[in-house]
Amino acid sequence: MKNFFKIIFTITLIFFSVFSIGNTADEKIKIGLLVPMTGENKNLGDLIIKSTRMAVKDINSNKLEIYPKNSASNPKQVLKSAAEFKKLGIKIVIGPVFYENLSYLEELEDIIFISLTNKTLNLPKNVISSGINATSQLKTIKKFLESQDTKKTIFLTPKLNYETEIKKAIQKSKIKISKHYIYDTEPTKLTAQIEKITNYKIRKQNLEDEIRRVENSDLIDKEKQLEKLNKKYTIGKVNFDSVIISDFDESLKSVITSLLYTDVSPKKKFIITFNQWFDDSLLNEETIQPIYYPSINKKNLNNFQNKFKKEFDIYPNYLSLLSYDLVGLIYYLTLNNEIMDINKLFKKENFFKGKIGIFEIKDSKINHQLNFYKIDNKELKKIF
Repeated sequence: MKNFFKIIFTITLIFFSVFSIGNTADEKIKIGLLVPMTGENKNLGDLIIKSTRMAVKDINSNKLEIYPKNSASNPKQVLKSAAEFKKLGIKIVIGPVFYENLSYLEELEDIIFISLTNKTLNLPKNVISSGINATSQLKTIKKFLESQDTKKTIFLTPKLNYETEIKKAIQKSKIKISKHYIYDTEPTKLTAQIEKITNYKIRKQNLEDEIRRVENSDLIDKEKQLEKLNKKYTIGKVNFDSVIISDFDESLKSVITSLLYTDVSPKKKFIITFNQWFDDSLLNEETIQPIYYPSINKKNLNNFQNKFKKEFDIYPNYLSLLSYDLVGLIYYLTLNNEIMDINKLFKKENFFKGKIGIFEIKDSKINHQLNFYKIDNKELKKIF
C-alpha cells in the first residue's frame, strides 16, 4: 500500500510538471481526435475539441499536435476518418465518443483508439474504453458498503441494453450481492416487481392481522396500541439493508418512489445508485433522500468548468473534462517512451492523476478511482 501511494505521489508531481514545462525532444506526438463535427451531436464534438485545445495549451509542449476529424456519429464515417489518420502516421486517437461507432475499427489494427464510451464488453482489440465504467463505480460502492458493515445488498437493474455489462462488472469488482433483480421500467410493472422484492403484500397483511387481533383483544392499552399501529404502513422486515440501483433520471426516481410506497425508507436502508454527474434535480427530491453514489471529484469538475467558461464563454460537459485528461494521459505515457510503443504502454500497469481523478491502466483497460457522495437534506456531501 505504501508503494502504491508513493507511485501516485510521483505521478502527481509528473502530471503537474508536464502541464507547465515544455519538452524539447524532436519527435512529435500526433494525437487524432475523432468526434462529431456535423449532425445532432456537433455541439458535443465542439466542446471536446475545445477541451483538448485547452489541454495542449496547458501542457505547453511543442511536441504535441492534435488532429481533429469528423466522426459524424456514423460507423462508416468513423472508419473513413480513421483511415486518414493512418495516412498521417497517427498511432493514437481519442474517440470515437459513442460505443455504436466502434464497429469497423479493428480493420485499422495499427492505431489505438481511446473511446469515451463507458462500455467495456465486446470492444475491438485496438479500442480502449475510457469512460466511467460500471466496474470502477462498483469498486467504489463496495468500499462504502464495507465501511458501513452492511450484511445484505440487493441490486436492481432496468431491463435495458446494459444488463450484461452490469453483471460482468459485479464479477470484476467482487462486490457481495445477495440478489440481482432485473426490473421493467413501465411504471405499473415496476411497482408490482418492487412489491414482490420487498414482500410488501405479506408485510401489509401482517399489519392488518395485527390491527384485527388488537381490536378483538381485551388489552388494557388497546387504544394506545391501535393508535401506534394505525401510524404504520407495514409490519415485518425486508431481507436487505442496502439497495444498489443502476438507473438514472426519472426512472431512478420512480424506483426509489416505489420503494417508499412499499415502506422501504432511505432513512432506514442505504439507497445507492450509479454516477449521477451531480444531477441538480436530485437535490430537490427530499422525500427520496438520502441517496448515495460514486462520482468524479466535484471540486475538480467545478474548477475545470469555470476555467473552460472563462476561456471559451461556454460551460463544458463531463466528456470535455475526460477528453482534457486523456491528452495529459497520452503525453505522460510517452514522456520516456516512443509513441510507436503506445500499445505496450497501455498493457503495463500505470497510474495517472488527472482532473477527473486517478486513472488505473492495465491490460489495455482503464478504470477510475472515484469519490463517493451523499445527497441529504437537499445538500451534497462528500463521504470520501
